[in-house]
Amino acid sequence: MSESVPLCSSLSEIYTNDLLKHGARFQSLTQAFIDTYGFKPSFIARAPGCVNIIGEHIDYCGFPVFPMAIVPDFLIAVRATDESLVRLANLNPKYEASTFSCAPHTAVTINKTQHEWTNYFKCGYKGAIDAVGCAKPYGMQCLIDSSVPASSGLSGSSALVCSALLATMKVNGKALSQRDIVEIAVACERLIGINGGGMDQTASIMSHPQSAMFIEFDPVLRVTPVKFPSTTPPIAFVIANTLVVSDKAVTASVCYNLRVVETRIGALLLAKHLGIADRSVCKDVDPLTFKIVMDEYLSAEDCGGSDCNSDNDYDDDGKTEGIESWISRLDTMLKEVQKAFGTHPEGYTREEMALALNMTPAELSAAIHEDKFPVQAEKFKLLQRAQHAFSEALRVVRFRQICESGDTNTDYFQELGELMNQSQDSCRDLFECSCDELDELCSIARRAGAFGSRLTGAGWGGCTVHLIPASNVDGFIAVLKEEFYAKHTPELKGDALDDAVFVTAPASGAAFYEFS
Repeated sequence: MSESVPLCSSLSEIYTNDLLKHGARFQSLTQAFIDTYGFKPSFIARAPGCVNIIGEHIDYCGFPVFPMAIVPDFLIAVRATDESLVRLANLNPKYEASTFSCAPHTAVTINKTQHEWTNYFKCGYKGAIDAVGCAKPYGMQCLIDSSVPASSGLSGSSALVCSALLATMKVNGKALSQRDIVEIAVACERLIGINGGGMDQTASIMSHPQSAMFIEFDPVLRVTPVKFPSTTPPIAFVIANTLVVSDKAVTASVCYNLRVVETRIGALLLAKHLGIADRSVCKDVDPLTFKIVMDEYLSAEDCGGSDCNSDNDYDDDGKTEGIESWISRLDTMLKEVQKAFGTHPEGYTREEMALALNMTPAELSAAIHEDKFPVQAEKFKLLQRAQHAFSEALRVVRFRQICESGDTNTDYFQELGELMNQSQDSCRDLFECSCDELDELCSIARRAGAFGSRLTGAGWGGCTVHLIPASNVDGFIAVLKEEFYAKHTPELKGDALDDAVFVTAPASGAAFYEFS
């Protein structure tokens, strides 16, 4: 069983730097709670945002990713009550206070057509109550504060869901392992209408300070802390927000959920192309992912009797054991992707996909669960989406391999940075989840000395992440402020500008702060 979420009585157990700043924030939240509800909160639930260093849009394909938690986070100050109400308030005046019933046998409803901030809290609340079978939940007074920019690609929505789930569990005296909490958070966030994977929730709950996380999803969830190489000067990462808002829930049918559907239909057609669609591992699973297709096709039966499955690619200590197997298998699949979809570089219509799968369009719609996650497209670009998924997985594996190599002759800045740049190119050209501002910011960053620059998060706006030498941080940020922010958002000054572009390091995962 994985560890439980830590209980902390000192902020030094949560944050490694700027303790006075964090202390002032916690005190401000506590006083605001008293001003709002007339009582001191019992505890604060904390869940951080995260930045994905590499591995975009492939968690829901079953492939590993490489994120790290960041310091910006969601805090929920909480007090249990005997009334059958959950009261929500937010320090940000943009978000109105709200109340919903938690009376026994009262269903918590989430209206996906109304894009309200409280829906994310309700997802976490409902996930917790349903998972632990709480027949008579306590009422809750909650005050929420966030330092994660909204709709920025830094997993703020998942951090809110996770912190709400944690708060609800603790109020009701329930405790689960980190792994169980992640699985609940992934499932309940889909109630909002986002057909996502599990990277954001895993990174928010299970991250370790000073380490990025190599997260595997198939055949089981497995998290391996990976430290960045020791270099002179040290490696640093700068996050820069384009300030182009991209709300996954609002644009899901033409952006995020559409990409999920394209990879899911791609997996179905790829399995048929490879002659394995009728095998139970492909036929009886929902959803079928590219990772499942790859593992089944390259199982012992299909690669000369040698076990090519990825289950043993890493040993118990998490050290790279079968990297070359990963690389070989992913290269093989990229060739098969070209054979399977290369005849339709412009994409497939619904009718063409249904015909290829021996389905009616209605049956195809049911197979991809459009009743829950509707999508809109004239053509589905299966070739490009599959090419991105398999090549991005290859970059993630190579990124970890380089980090763990310990080779003193390796130019870590150059090699890791090049993988990040290739990822951005693939996100832009194959997965089409970039935008003009993201492309411009990455271009400016590379001219300013970034070895690697790419979008992070869902894309279509939001944030970028840049690999630079720590000695160049101040000058690098100054160039971004002058060449990008002064041009696009000249009104942004002071703390607001500093919040848009900042250096970051791997931070700790979720925690409870208990008042001593």
